[in-house]
Amino acid sequence: MRAGEELPPLEIPVTRTLIVAGAIASRDYQDVHHDPEAARHKGSPDIFMNILTTNGLVGRYITDHFGPRTELKKVAIRLGAPNYPGDTMVLRGTIEAVEGAGATVRIVGTNGIGNHVTGTVTFCLRDAA
Repeated sequence: MRAGEELPPLEIPVTRTLIVAGAIASRDYQDVHHDPEAARHKGSPDIFMNILTTNGLVGRYITDHFGPRTELKKVAIRLGAPNYPGDTMVLRGTIEAVEGAGATVRIVGTNGIGNHVTGTVTFCLRDAA
């Protein structure tokens, strides 16, 4: 692990099921995450992914890459372009800093509209038991 190293991209198909399941799993029952008619009534062309689902996918991206010893210390993200059904989100990461057994990774998740998520994830690798 070294600063400047790029992680391989992860493509995530954005399906209705993913959007709705993520909202339910995070107890976010806002209608814009499961009811297309309500979402349109509120100015959105369709339902869209909530931030908690995005946060979980960003965490998964890091733990899948660095393995089961990965302990997330801080996930700081900001949403941009919504993730709508039928699109694909591509997560990319670049290691910004390495300190001991830990690192900070700059994350960018893009979709067909633009940047869906940007931010950083700080983590450490726990010692093997």
